[in-house]
Amino acid sequence: MLRTLFISMLLLSPPLSVPTFDVSRPKGVDFILENSPTSKKYLIETMPGGVALLDYNNDGLLDIFLVNGGKLSSAVTVPESFDRSNSKYWNRLYRQNKDGTFTDVTEAAGLASAGNVNYGMGVAVGDYDNDGYPDIYVTSYGKNILYHNNGNGTFTDVTKKAGVEGGGWSASAGFFDYDNDGYLDLFVTRYMEWDEAHNKDCGGSYHTYCPPVEYPATTNILYHNNRDGTFTDVSKASGIAAKKARSLGVAFNDYDNDGFADIYVSNDAMQEFLFHNNRNGTFTEVGLDAGVGFTDNGSPVSGMGVDFRDYDNDGRPDVVVTDLAKQVYALFHNDGNGNFSYRSMETGLGVLTAGSSGWGMRLEDFDNDGWKDLFVVQSHVMDNVETINPSLHYMQVPLLAFNHEGRFEAGNPGTTTPVAARGAAFGDINNDGWIDVVETVLGGHAVLFRNRGGSAHWLTLALRGTRSNRDGFGAQVHLNGQTQYATAAGSYQSSSDKRVHFGLGPAKTADIEISWPSGIHQTLKGVHADQILEVREPEKP
Repeated sequence: MLRTLFISMLLLSPPLSVPTFDVSRPKGVDFILENSPTSKKYLIETMPGGVALLDYNNDGLLDIFLVNGGKLSSAVTVPESFDRSNSKYWNRLYRQNKDGTFTDVTEAAGLASAGNVNYGMGVAVGDYDNDGYPDIYVTSYGKNILYHNNGNGTFTDVTKKAGVEGGGWSASAGFFDYDNDGYLDLFVTRYMEWDEAHNKDCGGSYHTYCPPVEYPATTNILYHNNRDGTFTDVSKASGIAAKKARSLGVAFNDYDNDGFADIYVSNDAMQEFLFHNNRNGTFTEVGLDAGVGFTDNGSPVSGMGVDFRDYDNDGRPDVVVTDLAKQVYALFHNDGNGNFSYRSMETGLGVLTAGSSGWGMRLEDFDNDGWKDLFVVQSHVMDNVETINPSLHYMQVPLLAFNHEGRFEAGNPGTTTPVAARGAAFGDINNDGWIDVVETVLGGHAVLFRNRGGSAHWLTLALRGTRSNRDGFGAQVHLNGQTQYATAAGSYQSSSDKRVHFGLGPAKTADIEISWPSGIHQTLKGVHADQILEVREPEKP
């Protein structure tokens, strides 16, 4: 009933203004993503780097964390070293100042040492020990690092103590509470079995990067939070390690509404994975049976970025996967009863993406009309693809697709300058109620897409779990006919603003229902629009 009423209000109201983006380098952010391309065409050159939006010092302003690659050379040395002690290759943390500028606090925060054996990839953010401060997990080719937030502006490397260093080639990661015990667990995707010494050269006279099928698949990692600052690798015991893949992206949602988080993993050039949570600490991979493993004609996609949320306001989470040009971005509609259908063509996404290659992305309401739009940062994998196929382009502009009641139509992303984009994080940088984007660029500066806004109303919820995990990850929020799932994961190797955002269109108030992971249900009536509201989980049902 609420959904029908809200849609009727939108149809009867005058059109709302369309937001525009100011596109520039964030002031004070001098980061360059150093991927160090070489004549050897090492595959890791093409894959970094992630970006996170987080409020690390709890001052109410989003800060920016950027993952760097490392130094590569054509002459392979063993053991591998990527010169990460050189400040040029550091990961970077930028604190946002009250005037909207940023200050590099990397060294002061204790984040300057990434380890010379690590070539950086992605980042996940979550408060794994429920102390009220967000912690940072960095993935790499090499070893991953968990930085504990000390609550005083500094971080400590606790990887060894926590037991989460991984190994091999990790890509995306995400914090979530798969057993609803109130503590965040950690999922890590791994791409393939690869090292510099066994790199292959493909393309004949074109001399290019080899496709992923040239390298063996590997397993992903699931770490269970022991609630004492340590984690246990439960990949085998949970069933996650039973499936090998070439995994790049990961996103969480409860697709069958049983109260437990499920996992969607985007895989490159093979079946995509949907891990159903069996509610007993194990998972079953059901991608093929559920209809999200392949396109409607049985073809695999080169899955890279992923989001797992409700695009058509029917209350069920859907899946969008970005992939390579000559494919189209895959949209799987949740039909209920555990089944999905392929809807890329019906929704207009096929027409918009046939010539594009997508990486970081998210379904988010950029015009605050009550429907989640799609923003994708784009670029081909191969830097010489135009020589091989003149119809394709290495550098590309981002895609902004506005959602008109379940159908996507192209919008203006604010730039016509093509770049080799990779990571993207989404959040309200200046707390004005309009979602912004931070993009990473291979060999280039980070880019901020600042949403200048329009005339529609909005509401943002900062969830604070008590019986549930402190971040409220896994909470289902229903508001004026819309549904959001609390998570910072998704996109490509990136972590977005953990706050839950809703566009309200012309509505000036909202009725809110929250289902917390603990099982507690909370209702708020007549909440005023155009505010950031902290919602604390009741400690009793």
